[in-house]
Amino acid sequence: MIAKLTGKVDTVTSDSAIIDVNGVGYLVFCSSRTLGMLSGASAPVSLQIETHVREDHIHLYGFPDNAEASAFRLLVTVQGVGAKLALAILSTLSADTLTAAIAAQDRAALTRAPGVGPKLATRLLSELKDKIVSLTDLRVSVMSSVTENAPTKDDEVPAFANDAISALVNLGYGRSEAFAAVARVQRNRGAEASVETLIREGLKELAAGEARA
Repeated sequence: MIAKLTGKVDTVTSDSAIIDVNGVGYLVFCSSRTLGMLSGASAPVSLQIETHVREDHIHLYGFPDNAEASAFRLLVTVQGVGAKLALAILSTLSADTLTAAIAAQDRAALTRAPGVGPKLATRLLSELKDKIVSLTDLRVSVMSSVTENAPTKDDEVPAFANDAISALVNLGYGRSEAFAAVARVQRNRGAEASVETLIREGLKELAAGEARA
């Protein structure tokens, strides 16, 4: 089982790269995001490898870091998501963006990936919401302000925070971005933050993010 390859980039195509390891060329399928990083690389590169063995082939899938590799492994656990579609999703959404979309239950973000329709996007959100470790901080930061007056289930966003998120979405922001902005305000302000505060300061967070971009 191949778990990692380190070598020189020999060739990059639209869906794969050949990595030359001491004269042996390994064909590795990658997301377009990863292929863009490999294209033109002159120094040796290292890729984490996921090896898929089938009766008729052995395919290697390569990732530049643990985040993308972990996201790939989780995506292919969902019914209807094979390796090719998982790479297509990661070509459209980075591992961090995918995590944020799942945390925010942002179906629209997932449907931007080719091959992902509304039904599959809903399944991805449902099956992965409790599996992606890195979404914990986002969810906890919003959930931390749950009080006796605003009870929720463990997998739901508190109603007042959801009101703020909805308001930001209605102003034209994506749900993932609005969710993350409200989470940051909630983390800074704590349980006393009102809906108005979450919206007002959430807008500032979003504006600052646009300025940085």
